[in-house]
Amino acid sequence: MKRFNIFFSVSAMLLLWGSFAFAQGEFHFVKPGNYRLENSQVIRNCRLAYRTFGVLNADKSNVILFPTWLAGTTKDLVDLGLVGPGKLADSSKYFVVAVDAFGNGVSSSPSNSSFQPDKAFPQFSIKDMVDVQYLLLTKYLHLTHIHGVIGISMGAMMAYQWMVSYPDFMNKVVAVAGSPKLTSYDLLLWQAELNAINACIEKSTKVDTCMKIVADIHNLHSRTPQYFTSNITPESFPRFLAGAETGIMKFNAYNWAWQLKAIMCHDIYRSFKGEIKNAAKTVKAKTLIVWARQDLTANFEPARILAGYLQADTLELPGDCGHLSFLCQSEILRDKVNTFME
Repeated sequence: MKRFNIFFSVSAMLLLWGSFAFAQGEFHFVKPGNYRLENSQVIRNCRLAYRTFGVLNADKSNVILFPTWLAGTTKDLVDLGLVGPGKLADSSKYFVVAVDAFGNGVSSSPSNSSFQPDKAFPQFSIKDMVDVQYLLLTKYLHLTHIHGVIGISMGAMMAYQWMVSYPDFMNKVVAVAGSPKLTSYDLLLWQAELNAINACIEKSTKVDTCMKIVADIHNLHSRTPQYFTSNITPESFPRFLAGAETGIMKFNAYNWAWQLKAIMCHDIYRSFKGEIKNAAKTVKAKTLIVWARQDLTANFEPARILAGYLQADTLELPGDCGHLSFLCQSEILRDKVNTFME
């Protein structure tokens, strides 16, 4: 239960690089100024947060990018044991750059913008998230190539976008529990959450109160019915529900909605006129695509289909944990990713 709640509240050695010293896991910010999005809107006084772990080797060939998931932060990646020595992103071997996505309340978001607060904030896309990460790596960290990208859930959507937006930039890509393009079932889930938030916005209600409804919808799809009936008794349900709702209610409703809209518009095939085959031909990185067949949050079929076109390495996570299988089966996933990355 503790790991479950930590996920939804998703919320020292120095390494030297050139003339700069980075504290292990500390926040760093880059400020690209007024940042133009692909829809031509502009994020004023844009800022992007990131953390680094591990040591950059002499030829800068051991860099791994690790973006965040829906409402997640780079701190969550650490707290859940996904970054560190011997972890999924193994900082004993790689220089891990974990990046906070637009809209998570740390990087530029509706909740922290002085010039464009709440509904005035520009609508960004998954591609915008990837483009600004590329800017971070090339302009600010002075990298011309990286070893790989690892992404989970919304982070996996970014990983898929990296494959087609910057195909020559990395050697390997790992996409876990995400999709290259959403199915109608995925869209139905996210639309239900978005409707709950929009209802409060339209009624000028305190929008964060709507996150209680969002929490109920979100938890309904986070794991399988089998998991809930086997692990949560009717007697313990009130305690479970209170904890789950509290975990999500702390998130800002505008941030959540803006990331939802980015997810719902995600489609890596759009610039290829919807042709999967043409998009697959663009991909040059070796790929590992991971899904859970019982995932009710990100339908596995689009990932499975693309994996076939790419002749990708694949892993189907077992069990009834659904979308959170990457936590329930963390050792299986870690071992597979570590072997693939080597």
